[in-house]
Order: sequence, then structure tokens, then C-alpha cells
Amino acid sequence: MAHNCDVTAARRQQVLIVAGTRPEAIKLAPVHAALAAAGVFEPVLVASSQHRELLLQALAPFGLVPDIDLDVMSRRQSPARVAALVMRRLEPHLARLRPAWTVVQGDTATAFAAAVASFYAGVPVAHVEAGLRTGDLAAPFPEEFHRRAIAIATALHLAPTPRAALNLRAEGVAADRVHVVGNTVVDAVRQILGRPGPTSGGAGALAGASEGARAPVETAAERRGSVPLVLVTMHRRESFGGGVRRVAAALRRLADERAGRVRIVYPVHPNPAVDRVMRAELAGVAGIELHPPMGYVEFLGLLARAHFALSDSGGVQEEGPTLGVPVLVMRDVTERPEAVESGWARLVGTDEEAILAAARALLDDPAARAAMTGRANPFGDGYAGERIASLLAGVAP
Repeated sequence: MAHNCDVTAARRQQVLIVAGTRPEAIKLAPVHAALAAAGVFEPVLVASSQHRELLLQALAPFGLVPDIDLDVMSRRQSPARVAALVMRRLEPHLARLRPAWTVVQGDTATAFAAAVASFYAGVPVAHVEAGLRTGDLAAPFPEEFHRRAIAIATALHLAPTPRAALNLRAEGVAADRVHVVGNTVVDAVRQILGRPGPTSGGAGALAGASEGARAPVETAAERRGSVPLVLVTMHRRESFGGGVRRVAAALRRLADERAGRVRIVYPVHPNPAVDRVMRAELAGVAGIELHPPMGYVEFLGLLARAHFALSDSGGVQEEGPTLGVPVLVMRDVTERPEAVESGWARLVGTDEEAILAAARALLDDPAARAAMTGRANPFGDGYAGERIASLLAGVAP
């Protein structure tokens, strides 16, 4: 579309960048940096504080603090409560600032609510990481609904991959509103590592510090390669209950059968549905280390050291290829099929036997691990933020 805004007027306009969770903060930090560097708009960072502590941890290594805090976090919060509070508390800021854009990322309740509130206010929405789909509203729940609903309110769809762009076009989104920009998580990792490339950094290249628990130190056995490190993360709502317990059983069996020959490091998500079960089942098990959530710098350093990751996180499916680490995905479907198709990830679900079989293969067979690594990163080159800033400055909705 043609650029029809006056640059002098645009310099006085602001762009709201709305984040509520750790992944949103990480993936929007490069957009904030690129907008600030471009100088056309003033980026205003709005925190919903859907996950307050994790959000602040994630912002710290980028030197960012919220300009506006909606302060919606509460104990036992539901997606409905988060969405309702975000819409209500964001509305007066939209009316007061009249921003040129609202930028949201991904598929959280914060992103959904901010997109709806902005649409109601007549503020165009730019959706970072647009077009991800599983085709199943129950997996992940409620994220698949959020991302589809956000698309309806979005003026500028910033797709991370060609596959995501095709999904949007198949749903009837006009082609000139969809742009493939890459995934901003690659930008974030590159910024923290201080150099480009999917495997050029590693734990030793990480600089700076962030809030949160420190990563466990590398052992001599790790350095020699005799005790591989397995990194675990888990937080998906659809796995609460039986899925969490099955994963705990698989981890216990893996540690028991390889006593002294594997190091399982697990930063446990603070949601009681995960934390309570995992600590009850795994605390004190030899070979398993349970840690509180880590700062992003520390987490990347740990991931870079891992032999493989076992995770249900969308971000880890992207960060793994960026750091050269294969990922076993504890989900039945993924909205990131590029990770699986490129070989970097494998779906294992929350089935105890499937997890064990895949983990054993990666631990015992170098060829199995080699088959999952060494290919191009399907999520981009680390310059998505700059592309997004250019599109926001040069495209009128």
C-alpha cells in the first residue's frame, strides 16, 4: 500500500508495543529497538504484566522497562479475566495517545485483548508472528483461538515464515497486508550473543545479566562430553493434569536408568499446575535438577550447552535451531511445522514411552542427533525487527 503519512507528523506519533509474557517481551524487544533506531515513531512499551516477574526478567537483558504498566496479574487468573482487564485498562491510553499503531505478538490473552481494544479504538494493529496455525482450537488452548481472532482485527500481518503467510492468505487475508519478515526471536538471540549466525555464539558468548535464577554451572563431565545435559521446559495448559504427570514419570525413568550418565536441568514454570506436580514427583531424584525460572540470558546459555531440549514451548522450537540444538516437542501438533520439516524438532507428545524412546535415541546414537542438526534455520536471518520497523513507517493500513 502507498505511504500517505506526513513524516513530520509521524515523528510526533507513538507506536504502542504491548507485551504481557516472557515470550512476548523477548520477541518484541527487537521491534522496539528497530523502531527507536529508525526514528520515525516513538515506541511506547506497554506491559500488561500478565506474567509480571517473567516479563521483567525477559526485558532486563535488552535494557527495557515498561512505559505503561496495566498491572493485570492476579492469583489464579483466567484468560477471560486477563483479557477483560487488558481491554479495560488499555482503552484510556489508546484514547489519550492516539498511537499510529498498536503492535502485538503471538497468541496470548494480552495480545488478543490489546488487538481487540485497539480495533475498537480505531488504532491499526500490527501482528508480529502472524499466521501460525494448528487447525485445532483445543491445541493449543486458548492460543489457537487467540491467534485466529487477532487476525480479524489486524491491519498488518507480519508473518515469520512463508508457511505462515500462506495460512493467512488461505483464510482470505489480502496479499498486500501480509509480509514475510522472519521471526524476531532470531533477532533477540543474535542481539544477546552479539554476533549473527545460528551456531556462532554459545554459552561463552553471552554477555550482560538478567534478573531471575542463575543457570547451573557447567561441570567438568559436561565439558568432556561424558555427561550430556538435557534441558526441560513445560507450561502448556492442554498438558495440565495427566500430561504433566506422564512427563514427570518419563523424566524420572530417564534419570534412574542413566544414573551418573545424564544431567537433566529443568527450570520449572511457576504455574501451580506444573510446579506442584513436578516438585512432588521429581524433587530429590538423582540426576534431575529443578530450578526456578531463569533470566533469558541465563536460559540461552543453558540451551546452548544442551545435548537436546525437551519442551512444549514454541519459543524453544525456534531458539533450538538458532543455537544448533535439537528439540523434542512435548505436543501432538505444532503451529511451527517448519521446525519439524527442517529436522530440528520432533513431535513426541506427552506419552511416556515416546519421550523415552526419542530421548534414548539422541543420547545413544550420534547419527540420530546429527540427523536433526546442521540444516538452515527455518525462522530467519535475525533482521526481522528492521523489516517490521520499515513496514510500520512505510505502509498505511
